[in-house]
Amino acid sequence: MQLIPRLVELAPELTAWRRDLHAHPETAFEEVYTSDFVAKRLEESGLSVHRGLAGTGVVGTLKVTQPGRDDGPALALRADMDALDITEQTGLPYQSTRPGKMHACGHDGHTTMLLGAARYLAESKGFHGTVHFFFQPAEENEGGGRVMVEQGLFDLFPAKAVFGLHNWPGMPVGTFAVRPGPMMAAFDVFEIIIHGRGAHAALPHLGIDPLVIASQLVLSLQSLVSRNTDPLDSVVLTVTQIHGGDTWNVIPESAMLRGTVRTFRADSQDRMETALKRHAAAICEAHGATATVRYERRYPSTINTPIETEWSAAAAVAVAGKSQVDREPTPCMGSEDFSFMLQKCPGSYIWAGNGPADGNRTLHNPHYDFNDQLLAVGASYWSRLVEQLLPVNGKSPLA
Repeated sequence: MQLIPRLVELAPELTAWRRDLHAHPETAFEEVYTSDFVAKRLEESGLSVHRGLAGTGVVGTLKVTQPGRDDGPALALRADMDALDITEQTGLPYQSTRPGKMHACGHDGHTTMLLGAARYLAESKGFHGTVHFFFQPAEENEGGGRVMVEQGLFDLFPAKAVFGLHNWPGMPVGTFAVRPGPMMAAFDVFEIIIHGRGAHAALPHLGIDPLVIASQLVLSLQSLVSRNTDPLDSVVLTVTQIHGGDTWNVIPESAMLRGTVRTFRADSQDRMETALKRHAAAICEAHGATATVRYERRYPSTINTPIETEWSAAAAVAVAGKSQVDREPTPCMGSEDFSFMLQKCPGSYIWAGNGPADGNRTLHNPHYDFNDQLLAVGASYWSRLVEQLLPVNGKSPLA
């Protein structure tokens, strides 16, 4: 790997930053400690700092102009800051100090890598133009990226392109993966309330059992993927919750199902919503019950634009070498609210290897921990991306 020597030198300090953030996890729109930490590090590096978008969002801006030239173009780099509602079970010296909350997706590492790049670029001034560093809250489930965009992110901080990065367990440290087009799936959620008729458990013929209907509906919904979706089109439908009943001898009045749908294509998203509502209504009607269905489209698919993807791949190659950059990774059915930024601005989202995903060391697992060996790698990637797109000499490809 061709890591930037200064970032290798800073690695112990970056590790301390990351572990501090890991010990103080905060979930959606509550990232007060984290945003204070980020703002302080940016100010120490000499960046101008804007706070308040999406409540706890932070934007650092670094402008460097070479003598005798115009201001140059601007680009944006994004990291997420929030944690998850998970009780940590790592037993690490720096494990979460906040019960029920944990950095189980590596956002502590994402934040630190971008802070490291900001520190290095502010010191080296080896580019010509403007870099906006977006630190967003509430990536997990609540769409903090969408809120920042809706509150004028790109109006306040216009950019020619925006770039994101996520650590990826199962890929060796020092490897990257990126592709044009769909990288992550759309994220939809649904809730189905089955309205039956309560009765004594010993007299089921006097009621309409919503639990039996719910059981049939769980199985029926799987046919929307296995029998109503083109086998070459990737779709996932997962029921994640079933609620109903309070005691042993009562058939409840109602039952509730909740779950998620993941798709890559807009037409698949439309089809799944329509079909889910149709199945719920039909199966309930067949049993004399009714259904109330709530279907929400939370995140769109994360779609990388072609030119920006080539630029991000080139920066990864500069750090890791051509053989260590996978240009045809299989898209992931997980989701990302970076997709909202890509809907407003061309850009690319890349994966950086976090090492083996052995045992429980996978994302959203109570035993997960970000690999600190990745800190200098990710910060070097961000820095090379800026240096390549905003060159000191010559014309920027963003111009």
